[in-house]
Parts: sequence; C-alpha cells; structure tokens
Amino acid sequence: MVYGQSLPWRAALRQTSQTAARYSSSKASSSLVAARSSAFTASPYRVRYTPPPASLFASRTFSTSLNRQKEKDPKAVPDPEDAEAKDEADENESKQPAKAKNPQELAEELEARMKSPEPIPSPKAGDARGSSSGGTDGSSGDNGGKRRKQSERALVKPSIPEVYPQVMAIPIGKRPLFPGFYKAVTIRNKEVGQAIADMVKRGQPYIGAFLLKDDEVDKDVIDDPSEVYEVGTFCQVTSAFPVGPDDNFAMTCVLYPHRRIKMTGLKPPNTTENGVEPTNTEDATAVGAETLATEAEPEESKGDVVASFEEGGAEAQKPPQYYEATAFLKDRKVSIANVENLVEEPFDKKKNPAIPALVSEIVNTFKDVALLNPLFRDQISTFSVQTTMNVGEDPVKLADFAAAVAQADSHELQEALEALNIEDRLSKALLVLKKELMNAQLQSKIVKEVESKIQKKQREYWLMEQMKGIKRELGIESDGKDKLIERFREKASKLAMPEAVKKVFDEEMSKLGHLEPAASEFNVTRNYLDWLTQLPWGQRSAENFGIRHAREVLDEDHYGLKDVKDRILEFIAVGKLRGTVEGKILCMVGPPGVGKTSIGKSIARALNRQYYRFSVGGLSDVAEIKGHRRTYVGALPGRIIQALKKCQTENPLILIDEVDKIGRGHNGDPSSALLELLDPEQNSSFLDHYMDVPVDLSKVLFVCTANMTDTIPRPLLDRMEMIELSGYVADEKMAIAERYLAPQAKDISGLKDVDVELSKDGIVELINKYARESGVRNLKKQIEKVYRKAALKIVADLGEDVLPESKALTEEGKEALEESEKDTTDVKDTPENIEKETTETPRVALKVPESVHVTINKDNLKDYVGPPIFTSDRLYDKTPAGVAMGLAWTQMGGAALYVESILENALSSSSHPGLERTGNLKAVMKESALIAYSFAKGVVARDFPKNKFFEHAKIHLHCPEGAVQKDGPSAGITMATSLLSLALDRPLDPTIAMTGELTVTGKVLRIGGLREKSVAARRAGAKMIVFPKDNLSDWLELPANIKEGIEGKPVSWYSEVFDLVFPGLDKDSANHVWAKELKQGKKEKKKGKDVRKEEDEDEESGDED
Repeated sequence: MVYGQSLPWRAALRQTSQTAARYSSSKASSSLVAARSSAFTASPYRVRYTPPPASLFASRTFSTSLNRQKEKDPKAVPDPEDAEAKDEADENESKQPAKAKNPQELAEELEARMKSPEPIPSPKAGDARGSSSGGTDGSSGDNGGKRRKQSERALVKPSIPEVYPQVMAIPIGKRPLFPGFYKAVTIRNKEVGQAIADMVKRGQPYIGAFLLKDDEVDKDVIDDPSEVYEVGTFCQVTSAFPVGPDDNFAMTCVLYPHRRIKMTGLKPPNTTENGVEPTNTEDATAVGAETLATEAEPEESKGDVVASFEEGGAEAQKPPQYYEATAFLKDRKVSIANVENLVEEPFDKKKNPAIPALVSEIVNTFKDVALLNPLFRDQISTFSVQTTMNVGEDPVKLADFAAAVAQADSHELQEALEALNIEDRLSKALLVLKKELMNAQLQSKIVKEVESKIQKKQREYWLMEQMKGIKRELGIESDGKDKLIERFREKASKLAMPEAVKKVFDEEMSKLGHLEPAASEFNVTRNYLDWLTQLPWGQRSAENFGIRHAREVLDEDHYGLKDVKDRILEFIAVGKLRGTVEGKILCMVGPPGVGKTSIGKSIARALNRQYYRFSVGGLSDVAEIKGHRRTYVGALPGRIIQALKKCQTENPLILIDEVDKIGRGHNGDPSSALLELLDPEQNSSFLDHYMDVPVDLSKVLFVCTANMTDTIPRPLLDRMEMIELSGYVADEKMAIAERYLAPQAKDISGLKDVDVELSKDGIVELINKYARESGVRNLKKQIEKVYRKAALKIVADLGEDVLPESKALTEEGKEALEESEKDTTDVKDTPENIEKETTETPRVALKVPESVHVTINKDNLKDYVGPPIFTSDRLYDKTPAGVAMGLAWTQMGGAALYVESILENALSSSSHPGLERTGNLKAVMKESALIAYSFAKGVVARDFPKNKFFEHAKIHLHCPEGAVQKDGPSAGITMATSLLSLALDRPLDPTIAMTGELTVTGKVLRIGGLREKSVAARRAGAKMIVFPKDNLSDWLELPANIKEGIEGKPVSWYSEVFDLVFPGLDKDSANHVWAKELKQGKKEKKKGKDVRKEEDEDEESGDED
C-alpha cells in the first residue's frame, strides 16, 4: 500500500539508508512473489493493514507482491528468548539516525529500486524483514529466523493500495458494482482478457469498473468517456479463468469492489503514441532523483507513479500517461483511465436523525422482502454472517448492500453509487428497495392465486376419489366405466333396434367393458355407442293427415304454387287411406325467389313432421353424405345420420337445397353418393361409413330444390319426382306483396304500430317498373327499401329531441356505454372486459306519435326507390319490318327475346346475298338461324317466285342483349318470321309472341318451359302466344290467372304461323315489293354494259387506224 504521499520528502530521504539492506534481499525474492500473490487474491475478506515505514516508498513504485521468507528446517523450534532479543535489536536499529548520502548515491539507489520494485510488506512482518535480510546489524539473524518460521504458518494477505491513480478501465452493463460485494463478469475481448491475466501474474490485479450508459451495448473497452458514467468502483480481480472453446475466447472474472473512484482521464484502446506519450521507467527514475535531491514541487513529478490529489486542475484535464503500475499495458488495446478516490461526506448519526430513520426503514423493508422472496432471504443471511458489527452502525455498507441486491433500472442504481452524501445514498437505496418489495408482493400474489387454483383442483380431485372409493365400498355407486355401460344399456332398452344393430351394439358393449378408460380405443368405442344409442330406432312422430289442415297451412304460408300443394295433398290422402306413408323424393325446380326452400318448412308443418335442412351447393366430399371411417381422428357420421339424431324421429322431412350445384372433388363424387340416399328401392338400408350398420330411411320425406335440371346427373334426376315452379305474374306478386312481403318489411323496419301505408298502385308500380323478374325476392328488397326510407323520414321530421340518447339507453346500457368509452383498443381487437361492455337490453325503442302519417303511392314512389328501371312494358311499342318477339326460358324464369333482321347494303340486282348472325349465340341457336334462313328462302321461292329478295340481300340477324349467352332450338319460328317480315317488308303485330323449334320442312316441334314463357309474355304485354301443338297439354294446365287476356295458338306447321302473323297478305304486292329496286339496278347495269361496249369499240377503231 502506498503511504509515501503523506510524508515530507526530507523524512523520506532520512529513512532511505535504513532500507538499503532490505532492498537487496527483496530483489532476490521478487521472482516468486507473483506466483504466491495470486493464491491470496481469492480471499473474500477485506483487511486493512497498518501503514508500513515511509522509507519503503522512496522508490515511488506500485506493487502487491508478497514477501518471500527464507526457507528453514521445519523441524527447528524457535527460541522465545531469541525472538524477544530480535525485537529489541530491531527497535534499537530503527532509533539510530540514518547516514547522510550525497545526491549521486541517492540517484543510483533510486534507479536500482525502480528496476526491481519492492513488494508491499505484510503487516506485523515489516519490522523483522530488515534484520532477516542481513541489514546493518547481522547479530539478530537467529531470532529473525524463528520469527520467519512462525510467519510461514499464517496466511500473509496483500494489502490494497489506498491510492492507485491509473487503472485499466472496463465497461460494465446493466448494473454498477458496489463496494464490498462480489460480481462475476465475462470478458470476450482477447486483448482485455490477456491484460487481466498479466495483471494477476504481476500481482497487480486491480481494474476500474464503470457502468455503460446504454444497456443494450456489450463491449469490454471504452472508446469514449461519454459511453460510461464517470463514477465507478476500484475492483480487485480475485479469480480469472477461461470458459468455452478455444476459437471463441471468453474469460470469467470475479471482481471484488473496494471503493468508489472517479474517472478524470481516458486513454482509449485505439489511441496511438502520438496522441498519448507513455512515460518510460528511465524518465521516471530521473524525475524521481531530481525531486528527492532538490525538493521540487509536486507539479514537476509528472512521471511519478504516485498520483497526488493536490495536483492542479489543469493537469487533470491532460491525457493520461502510463505510470509504472500500468506501463506494461501500453502496447495492448485496452482502456487506461486516470482515476481519483471519492470519499463519503462526513456524517453524524446523532446530529442527523434522518439517517437512523432511513436505516431502520431499510432494515424493515429487508425483513418484508425476505418474507416474500427466498433468494433475497439467502442474500441477507450471507450479509449478516459476513458483517460482524450491527447493521445500524455502518449505514454506508447497508446502503451499498441494499442497492447491490435490489432489482432496479441502471440509472437509479448509478445514482445510488454516485451519492456521496450518506442521507442521499440511503434515500436512493430505500427507493430501489421499495420497488423490489412491490415486485415481490406482486409476485407473491400471483403465486398465491395460482397455488390456490391448483390446490382447489387437487382438493376436489382427492375428495372425489375418496367419495368414489367410499361409495364403491358401500355398493352405492360403481366406477365411471360401469356407470357409462349401465347408461348405454338403459338407453338401448328404450329403442327398437333391428337385430343387426342389436348384435353390433352388444359386441361394442363387450369391447367397452374390457377396455381401460385410459386407452385410446375407449373413447372411440364410447363415441360410437353414443351415436348408436342416440339414433331414433323405431321412433316416429305422429303425422297429421288432415286435408283441410294441410291446405290451410300451405295457403297461409304461400300464395299460388298449386302443383306443389296438390302433390302434398295427394301424399296426405294416401297416408290417410293406408294409415302410414312411405318416404318420397320430391324435386322442385324453378327460378330463384319463387319459394322453393320455404315451401319445405310449410310442408313439414302441415304434416307435423320434424324439419331438417342442409345445402349441398359446392359440396365436394362424399364424407359429408356418407360419413367418415371410424379409423380417422375426429370422425363423424354423414349429414343424414346427424339429421336423424337432431330430429329424434325416423320420419322427418329433410330438405336438400341446391342439388343442381353439387360439386365434385378429389374426395369423391357426392352426387353419386346421393343415388343410394334418394333411391326408394335402396334407402331402406342406407349404410353410413361411420355407423357401419343399415339405417332405414324409407320413412323420410326428401324434398330437393334446384334452379335447373341441366346440371343434375341423369340417374339422380330419374330417382326424383319433378315439380316445376314457374315465376309469378303481376296478380300473384300483388297478392304476395300485400299478404306477406309488406307486413314483414314494415315490422322489420320498426313501423309495426306506425301509420305508414304502401298503396296498391304503389305496389303495382314497383312490380311493373322495378321488379319484373319471375320471383319475388327483388320485390321484397324494394318494399323493404320503401319502409326504410319512410323510417328515416319519420325520425328526421321528429328530430333527436323526441328521444335523446341519454333517455334511450337503459341503466344497463349506460353502464355498458361507460365501460366501452374507457376502452381504447382497436375495434378489430376484442377487449378483455367485453362482458362489461355488453348487455341484453341496452336501449328502448322510440314510440312514434299517432299524429304521424305517411302514404306511399304511385306519385311519390320515386322519392323512396329512385327513378324507374323499366320505362315501358316491352322493348318495341311498334315493331318495324324484320323484328319478331320470341319467348325464352332462363334460370331466372321466362323472358321476352326479340329477333331483329336488317339489310346491310342497298338492294340491287348486282348485290350478293349473305347472312350475318350476332347476339352471343351458341351452337344450337346458330344452327336454328341457318335453318330459319334456308326455310325462309324456300317459302319466298315457292309462294312468291317473283320476289328476288333473298337472291340479292345481305342480311344481318341479331338477338339483343349481347352480354347474355343464348342457346336452344325454340327460337326457330321466331327467326323465320323475322326474316320473312324483312323479305315481305311487312311489320308484325307487337302483341304477338311465339316459340317453337322449326325444321327445314316447316314442322314445328315441341319446346320446354311454356309456363315460364307464358308468364314472360304476359309481363311483356303480349295478347297472343304461338306455340307448338305438342305443348297443348302444358297450355291447358296453366292457371287461369296466367292465361287471362292471352290467346294461345297451337301450331303444327309453319304455314299456320304464317297465316297468324301475316293475315290478309296480298301475294301480288308481296311478289313485287322489291321490283322497283331490282329493276333500277338492272337499268344501271345495262347502261353500264353499253358504256363499256362503246369504249371497247373505240379502242378497236383506234387500233385499226
């Protein structure tokens, strides 16, 4: 330890002669000092020693080397009298004055000491060292040898230098180091690790540890003083050992902080010798000799290794120079820092009552944390064992301990380290300790909650097991498996299982009895038995076969649909006669919005059957129909078995919706799976993949729906009874709107008790100009739109003051609104306290006064639904020549299809014939156009031979609405009529519509969809329909309301069509209708020939000349 700084220089010179002899002996033993010093650096205790003689520091060097004692015979026993004599001789020697030496001798002696530094002596052995080394008086050698032998038996611990002005600085992350408390750090920089190893070998294992300002940075050198806090700790490396593989250097160092230090200068690892000039040993020797001889001022000893705290502030700002203790690090890329010790401000506990109060509060907080945190309790126990004094007597160490063990932010711990005022330091330590207490309390609360839940479940489990054991011993209740088997047998006893099913049930029950509940097969068997006992074996609902009741129910729910109602009444009549009915498969085909799906529920209500609906639109997995195999995880039966389980009856009504849109994928063809399901001859023993037992579906009434039959497989279509539903005419739509649509829309819009009236003429206007499709779905949307607009108008006229938001909310709604206003999460995220933000009845409805009255009629209808979509009943009010109105069938119902024919070029005798067809026509319709063109040319050639129209006319035939694909043969007579109308230049009656397939001989063939086409014809305002005679039965079956006002004309040959569309045609005028155009063309042609002939003659005469 260095104490020479506190002595006058003259006293140091006087004592130099007394240490000359000791220097020679210590130099000889310096080679073994470092090895022995490393063994003592691991001591965990901090020991302060009495200052050695000041003459030891005349060399002005630093060393932590230990004394090497001369080895003696371990069997020799020292003489106590000789030891006492030796002590007296040492005392006499120390009292003798030192001999004066000239400056030259002093310089030589100082240089010798600088080359071989003298180790710092251990306490209680410094006085004996001079005599034992053969000093000025050699008579006390024997006594000295005895004392050396006694000192060998005790550990000689190195003293820690009180002044160490220059240290190697390393940055510390996350937490600063506090004096008196060990800390292990990992060094990954190889240069820093090798430097620490060299320091340990040299017996100078001292470094400065400074906290990094950025917690995310991880480094072992300090490149700039601004990267770390200037206040750190002076630490001793007690042990250092490498860890990890050789290619990835890492060293773990255990540091023991001794005191607080402050950085006054820094030499970064990248600084060159031009930036910082390290002082060499020779310069230091020269400067030291000069100082000793002339008693120079402290400012001149810049090469001195003893840092003086009395140096001026100007020199403290200079870059650090290498002192003797760190001179060997000048070539290493490490950080060297000039430091100065920081001393706590003096305090008096008696005069400052805040210090004992803070100490007491820290101790109490320690107790509270120790009760909650076992790890903290162990640290406190270790601290109390190492501290022999009362904790209240040393508030400095107590504050450091509190900050060292508490978890806090790095800047808060650094503030506690930098605090030199004890009261301030205690306050900062108490702050971080209180945070540790809060964290421990929260952690303890969480642990207790978790433990209470676990203990509660464990307690319930053990009590249940004990109760089961007691009941089992008393015979009151069996275990879970026995109870489960008993429950299955009880359910099976109430069912009329077939013999095959009963046999499978017994086998599965036997298997379940031999399986352990923990086995995986146990749950599979249990689920299978659960499904097997939940099917309604032999259970049927009591059907209602009352004809009158069925008719009332069907008429109440649907208007029209006479075919469907008659078929259901027939089904009921058969059941009434037989007492029971077999299941049937009905398929209702019609455009959207005509009531196909809703009629199924009405049929179930009329028959008093359970109702189940599922859609197969887009279905591509056979397992949805026939179930999964039980070998798959999560296997389930098909939708049919699920329907039986839900309905709990063998004779439900199952509606299979969108059967025409069924898909097909890699998992099979569901439409083929429906063949077994919908075949009356096979579904009496339907086999589901999961159940693997035959299930009787012959009592089930299947009702299927489809928009068209083209996409339904033929074998499947053959198994179903088809019922076609055409669209509604205006009268039917009117009745449906008044009975069903308007009341429902009014109720949904909140106007049930409000005087809002939609007049009949308003409904008629909606039907004619806004909703002309076959179904009533669009009409329903328009009516709902009318009532919504009316509701908006009423609320806007009444104003917000009638029912403000504060009165509209219920008490529960107000509470929910307050909770939702506190919620600041995104609307896309569900808040954690959503149950507090919701309630069953958050608002009350607005009661509209009775004085409010709204009427919607034909005049103000456009204010509610906008301008009309259809402005006329048909496309042509007056058709020109070449235009004929045909009828087409679409998925949306029937539609009026016009066929237009025009001349592309002016007709003349020189023009060439041709036919152009447009309108997005498909293959069949293109063939119909060619057939009609050929047939029309034949009619004109046969009946009007002088009409040469088709011989010279280039015709363009078009079907409007080119965006809609058109196909089918039923437009044959319409196209032929359009071409003949153009050829005869005779316009047709715009109220005549026609449909029928035409052959090249003029035969009119049967078509389909006459009902839908008739509805479309009436909607377009047609008064006559021309149709094939083969469809006369379909015409006769049409309801009277559809045929009302329309005259049906069945035809077999086109000649009959010609007479109907061209009545009273004058054949002579028809023969000469284009004669003028063709004659004029002939004159021009003849004149042109004459001109060309004259030109040819002139050319010939010119050649002869």
